[in-house]
Amino acid sequence: MESILTYPRQVYREDHEMLRTTVRRFLDTECKPRQAQWDKDGRVDRETWLKAGREGLLCPTLDPEWGGAGGDFGHAAVIVEEIGRSGVGGLGFGLHSDIVAPYIARLGTPAQKARWLPGCALGEVILAIAMSEPGAGSDLKAIRTTARRDGDEYVINGAKTFISNGLNCDLVVVVAKTDPELGAKGVSLILVEADRVGFRRGRKLEKMGQEAADTAELFFDELRVPVDNLLGEENKGFGYLMQDLAQERFIIALGAASKLEAMYEETVRYTRERVVFGKPLVDFQNTKFKLAEIRTRATAVRIMVDQYLGEHLRRKLTLDEAAMAKLFVTEELGRALDEMLQLYGGYGYMMEYPICRAYVDSRVMRIYGGTSEVMKELISRNL
Repeated sequence: MESILTYPRQVYREDHEMLRTTVRRFLDTECKPRQAQWDKDGRVDRETWLKAGREGLLCPTLDPEWGGAGGDFGHAAVIVEEIGRSGVGGLGFGLHSDIVAPYIARLGTPAQKARWLPGCALGEVILAIAMSEPGAGSDLKAIRTTARRDGDEYVINGAKTFISNGLNCDLVVVVAKTDPELGAKGVSLILVEADRVGFRRGRKLEKMGQEAADTAELFFDELRVPVDNLLGEENKGFGYLMQDLAQERFIIALGAASKLEAMYEETVRYTRERVVFGKPLVDFQNTKFKLAEIRTRATAVRIMVDQYLGEHLRRKLTLDEAAMAKLFVTEELGRALDEMLQLYGGYGYMMEYPICRAYVDSRVMRIYGGTSEVMKELISRNL
């Protein structure tokens, strides 16, 4: 199969590549056969989460003291890449392992870590983070959910939307205003168990793609949690979120880069097999030139992503670089998928073809984690 790269990648170690073999096998044997059922159910089954935990595929960077494998971001990146390459849709592993769990690992008290993190690594506790609201998406300063102090408890009221892992989650990091008059400086992060009185899941949101991703609305009605559920310090939540956004955005870029390469390889295979007017589709100049353009752009994507991956492994990736990676890679993916789908003709519009699923599943990459327009705004601030 035609590969994008003409040189070996240097960013990963042998132990990273050993994990890649495990992840690829898991996706092939445990996930792909279940995809149709997940799409029908609108969520990934809990047994798959537990199997992933047993395989060590959840929270790979978590300290062994809290049940993790003690790996570095390279191990997390391998899992993200392989999910992107596989075409499996709906897995919430990356959000759980690489976005939400690190908040608890970094900010949690020893008691909070001991209570929750071992279950997160095993797949017994599924995590979500509740930031977006009906009137506040990328603009976190505009959130209206409140957490009012009442003695030794917080009383939470509000509504959240577009919450990934919203139907499956057992524990939610809720972004709420503990001091609304302070605006962004009055935001806190609070751990909320899904079995508390006052917690309610809304409908599963019907999306363009990623049917198996359990994206939902969440509601908090006079929900009480002990003050001990505060994550980090009160009114410091906005700063905490800003610190981890670089990794969240870069993870999106990582997955998008791998999906671009996989769909390029699949499209080359298809155009070699598809016969039009008595000859393979790949023999037409338009096809060859289009694939040459996509390969060139995808190579530029890979060089950029691997450079920034090396930086992040050294903990030097900046917010600007993460924003540029997300902007460039997701926009290139969207452009390339549109061009490649066209080469399939009518078959490209059929969901049984990987290019069609990739097309609808990937559109959100230019939206979640901060839209492309927000990325441009962030990058332009340092011109």
